[in-house]
This record gives sequence, structure tokens and C-alpha cells, in this order.
Amino acid sequence: MIIQQNQFHDHNMSKLIKGAVVPRPIAWVSSLSSQGVRNLAPFSFFTVASMNPITLCFSVGAEGRAKDTLVNIRETGQFVVNIVSESLANQMHESSKAHESEVDEFKKADLKAAESKTIQPPRVMEAPVNMECELDQVIEIGTNHLILGKVVCYHIQEDVYMETDKVDPYKLAPVGRMAGDYTYVKEFYKLPTSE
Repeated sequence: MIIQQNQFHDHNMSKLIKGAVVPRPIAWVSSLSSQGVRNLAPFSFFTVASMNPITLCFSVGAEGRAKDTLVNIRETGQFVVNIVSESLANQMHESSKAHESEVDEFKKADLKAAESKTIQPPRVMEAPVNMECELDQVIEIGTNHLILGKVVCYHIQEDVYMETDKVDPYKLAPVGRMAGDYTYVKEFYKLPTSE
């Protein structure tokens, strides 16, 4: 099957794209409103944008009411990307719900907020890795907003850190996003494979 751009309206392209671009890592973003309300939300359109300077990016949909994450980051210029491990999947799911702006998702998801080192928004204490970020820019792309943030401080739990400045993937136990579901990332291999 071939689907050309003029045929996109005949198909659910959202499902076809999200079903093919998998597994996607999840940026569990904590932010703070200008009134001091904590916010926490997951975004699976997420990756590393640059290593010099170290910059992360994630995309926030903007259909309907602007998401609290986008509003907060625009107001304060700061956020934390927390990595979701298997043990935190249910709490991450709870924080993905459309809560009102005055709701503290840390409390809703029964998570501990840890103080960040260089910025105001808190980190998820239970997360194996937290990356404090300062906003670089927001790029509007269609109905989405691509947020780029420079990493200004990196936190990693001791049991996940390997002495050679590596992250132990087995201890990290990251959760990935599929089309509408999630996946564990548990098996690793090197290329080329042996026949």
C-alpha cells in the first residue's frame, strides 16, 4: 500500500505514524507555574537534539486548551525531564490525564518531589535519571510546539550509574511508547548478529 499526501484524509495517519515510529522514549516533564503550582506530564515525541550544547527536545500538542507544561515553560523558562522506569509506569499514566491547571500531579500520582540543583521546578525523586533544563526555544510546527531545552544539571541514581560513565540499561528499566500502548525495553544485542 502507498498513501500519498493527497490521500492522507482517507486514513487515520496519526495511528499509522505513531504505530510505525516505535518504541518512543518518554520525557516525563516536571514544570512549575508562575504561581508555584507543580505540574508533571509525559511526552513521547522526545529525543536528544544536540550534544554541544546538550539539548533535549520534546513536542507538545496544542489543540484546544494549551497544555500546562507549555504554558509553564514559556512563563518560567525551566523544566526537568525525568526518565520513566517500569516501577513508575502507573504513576506516569496517572500524570498523563487531563487534570485542571491548579492540580498538582505529583500529589495525584503519589510521587515525591525532589529539589532541583540549579532551577526551580522539582524533580521526580523516584525517577532513575533527571535532567534539569533551561529553555532554549519553542518552535511552532503545525498544531504542535517543539520545545528545546539545554541541560544544565544531570542527576542519576547510584545503582543505575556505571563507572565508565554509562547508564545501566537493565537498572534503568525504561518504558517506551508504542502506538496506543507501552513496552518494556529489556533485551539488548550487538550488531552484526551471528547466523
